[in-house]
Amino acid sequence: MDASSPILLFDSGVGGLTVLAELRALLPQAPIIYAADMAGLPYGAKSEAEIAARVAGLLGRMAERYQPRLICIACNTASTIALGMVRDVLETPIVGTVPAIKPAAAMTQTGVFGLLGTEATIRQKYVDDLEREFAGGKKLLRYGANDLVTLAEAKLRGEKVDVHAVAEAARGLVLQARGNEIDTVVLACTHFPLLERELGEAFGPGVRFVHGAHGIARRVAQLVEGQPMTRTVPDRAVTTGSLENFEKVRGPLSQIGLDRLEVL
Repeated sequence: MDASSPILLFDSGVGGLTVLAELRALLPQAPIIYAADMAGLPYGAKSEAEIAARVAGLLGRMAERYQPRLICIACNTASTIALGMVRDVLETPIVGTVPAIKPAAAMTQTGVFGLLGTEATIRQKYVDDLEREFAGGKKLLRYGANDLVTLAEAKLRGEKVDVHAVAEAARGLVLQARGNEIDTVVLACTHFPLLERELGEAFGPGVRFVHGAHGIARRVAQLVEGQPMTRTVPDRAVTTGSLENFEKVRGPLSQIGLDRLEVL
């Protein structure tokens, strides 16, 4: 294992920075490449076939180019759809992102909890299986809130995000039968924790939020434990979109140690 071999974090946009922040706390010495498929954003409204082909193709190219020691798909939509396919075609260890249904089911006091994700995520059999395994006797309500992705990206660019816009994007969750009993909400998109403050205002003080960023980072740390790590070049962020658009999030990227921005 080359000590300078990076960990590659992949997301459709900048939501995966919530995972990277947790990973930095556990592995500050790890060389990192953060890959954002800005040209493909948003994933939530795409078909399963489109997402699977795009993610597998991009990760195949990046695995060949960057020779990462591990790839983390820091995106619920990409993971629930393409994780199996990517693992089949790449020899690189892959860590996916799983909606935090298990801890949320254990936390709920009312027995009713919610899941906010993209439309593509909430309809996946993967989510059905998690619900069946961990939420027996509980009621899980799901809602596809694609607009929250756009709002989270805007917030990271430094734009003002109106809490009423966030509430409107998520209100379909509580409008369902028994929605007024929700006391715990799974944020099943890595973008959504960027809006946790606004979501807290929208849902009120009686609702707790759960997401998997820390658990994902912990799993990555376990898999690379004991491996030599040396940062020989600055960590970088790469994008499939234009560098001009990527520059709009240079501030947040630099704050988390991604000082080089490149086009894939």
